[in-house]
Amino acid sequence: MEQIPMGAMAALVGALGGVILGLAARLGDFCTLGALESAAYGDDQRRLRLWGVVLGVAISGAFLAEALGYADITHSFYQTIKWSPLASIVGGLVFGYGMALAGNCGFGALVRFGGGDLRSMVIVVVMGIFAFVTLSGPLAHLRLLIFDQQAATSPQGIAHWLSARTGLPPLTFALPVAAGFLAWALNYQPLRADKRRLAWGVAAGLAVVWCFVGTSYLFRESMGATGVEAPSFTAPLGRTILYFMTSTAGGLTFSVGLVAGVLGGAFLGSAIRGLFKWEACEDPRELGRQVSGAALMGIGGTIAVGCSIGQGVSAMAVLAFSAPVTLASIVIGGLIGLRQLIHGFQPE
Repeated sequence: MEQIPMGAMAALVGALGGVILGLAARLGDFCTLGALESAAYGDDQRRLRLWGVVLGVAISGAFLAEALGYADITHSFYQTIKWSPLASIVGGLVFGYGMALAGNCGFGALVRFGGGDLRSMVIVVVMGIFAFVTLSGPLAHLRLLIFDQQAATSPQGIAHWLSARTGLPPLTFALPVAAGFLAWALNYQPLRADKRRLAWGVAAGLAVVWCFVGTSYLFRESMGATGVEAPSFTAPLGRTILYFMTSTAGGLTFSVGLVAGVLGGAFLGSAIRGLFKWEACEDPRELGRQVSGAALMGIGGTIAVGCSIGQGVSAMAVLAFSAPVTLASIVIGGLIGLRQLIHGFQPE
């Protein structure tokens, strides 16, 4: 701890969590758009219900870690930024629609890139650039004008809000929610029979908990110099691109380690399953659609303060006010986009 910079330690925490998530995506088929598509058009809910396992484990783990003093989840930016319902809805819809156009979310694109898909590399780069265009670039003033982000005066979490009004610990309210997600997932017999998916769903949930615990420890040791973070793939993509361009101006961070970890885990998982294969886009129209979708994801994810993983898993793990609204908006946007791609909005 005395010899390794805090930023590098945070990167190591992110890298380990990222490797597990990359493996879960490749070996457990954990994917946002894939879950929506297979449930809506493939008559198979296993990938969708797997989200119940991931969320159940992440929520129970995060709040148990907080109760035991290992995680400071109220210091994560999901609970320190005042929730804007408009930002969650608009940002979520834009992100979800862009996700359908791109054929993957930011996390999914990283995973596919780790498996040799060069089209996904383009999605990752474009999404990261447009995230910073919206965060601190030409669109930043417009974003702040419409979706002003303010520091919260109290934790922006459902369980902590209820705790403040009842005197009961947040864990009291979090565990039933976690149990509900797990029950919904395990009520689906095809998923119960798929032990591989179940195991990797548990691993993905624990990876999120690990990130909260690891960065909380560094937050306390650095007296707040490093933040309490968990997996998200909008601004972190941009931060990683900036690191590769200007590493001498800023050191390693949790975001850089997370992105590198997912790439490494996806590569390893692809190699284990014999799925690694170099791929490129042969249709310019397809590439144009994917680039447009990536740009929309960068913009939407920044407005919503998180992507399908950032808001849908990490923010949901701490039961942030923003999480269910943003995730629902992403799902609706994604289904609209899939409908357009498959049916062209024409009657069936």
